[in-house]
Amino acid sequence: MQSNVETKYTRPENTLKKLERMNKALSHQEPDRVPISDFFWGGFLKRWRKELNLPDDADPYYYYDLDWIVTFPNMDPKIQSFETLKEDEEEVIVRTGFRTTMRKKFDFPMPEFMSWENDTIEKLESFEFDDPYDRRRYFEAGDNQIAGVGDGFERNSPPWVETVKRLRKDFPVFGSVIEVSECLTRLIGQENTLFWIGMYPDRLGACINRIGQFYLDITKAQIEAADGLLDGMVIWGDVAYDKTMFFDPEYWRTYFKPWVKAMTDVCHENNIPVIYHGCGNTKLIFDDFAEIGIDAYNPLEVKAGMDAVDLKRKYGNKIGYCGNSDIQVWEKGDKELIRKEVLRKLNAAKGGGFIFQSDHSVTSGVSGHTYDYIVKLVREYGKYPLRLGEFDEEI
Repeated sequence: MQSNVETKYTRPENTLKKLERMNKALSHQEPDRVPISDFFWGGFLKRWRKELNLPDDADPYYYYDLDWIVTFPNMDPKIQSFETLKEDEEEVIVRTGFRTTMRKKFDFPMPEFMSWENDTIEKLESFEFDDPYDRRRYFEAGDNQIAGVGDGFERNSPPWVETVKRLRKDFPVFGSVIEVSECLTRLIGQENTLFWIGMYPDRLGACINRIGQFYLDITKAQIEAADGLLDGMVIWGDVAYDKTMFFDPEYWRTYFKPWVKAMTDVCHENNIPVIYHGCGNTKLIFDDFAEIGIDAYNPLEVKAGMDAVDLKRKYGNKIGYCGNSDIQVWEKGDKELIRKEVLRKLNAAKGGGFIFQSDHSVTSGVSGHTYDYIVKLVREYGKYPLRLGEFDEEI
């Protein structure tokens, strides 16, 4: 009979190969091939299953044997069940642990933030967060906004640690933590965030520091709860749109950056690599992410002017790149355009440091056959040494 330690850490050879592939890529070494995975909309999953004649429970992570997967503990400021304000066959309206009222129309891909309980700076200043170390966040089933109200709608999400244990047999498993900017969008709304930065910069800054400490503690508690089972961490934090940042980069450097660095440092102290997810055009602070020590940046949206090949030329191995394949090209379904897009972006994988994904997530506008073709392209041309033919570029 195996000991508890052996049972806990023994994983199939194929999973260990994926883990080695991911770790080498994130360490700027060339593995056997470029890692590939993605985030999938529910609408895409339905289309993919139908077009490829797959069963209703078919899962692209397993079907394609993808290289990594992300999990979500309860990061809500308040640990509470959803308060249902309205529910019918078309939509559900709930109040969540962020004390936010949200509408989820079942036919729409994303929910609507309707209102926030913390709608004044005074309310935010007096708002109290539940214990980040509370075991319910990690070891018990329950409602939580980030896992439950998004592209889909789920009540009573399963215990996070059990999810990690279940998935790690087949995939490198990453945990999740939002940073302060992402929290503020959910806790007070983006409009209030931007107004209060202008109206009460110091007062909001003090709130940011308090929230930052909370999510730093969520990071520590999550790592402690996982007890060696995590292979990486995703830090989620949007601070930009398709043109540039939402607010002054210097304000971000003063209040937000220190907490991103602190969370990254804690992960690295526990030998956990970090992928930072930030939408939009973050070129004004991309140097900062490299300085912080982020292992890879995601999703590198093409429509926001981000280009992994150009970034690789500029930053080299100071940071890694995760994503950046143009979803708008994927949605067109033109195989020649897709082939050009995929193979050109693989130039960013030279010397390692690149994980292939879309430049955000796989939408319902992408056909199942298109995604199938893309995976086959990456598997064929993403083998090292890379041979990209007419799409080869100097890095």
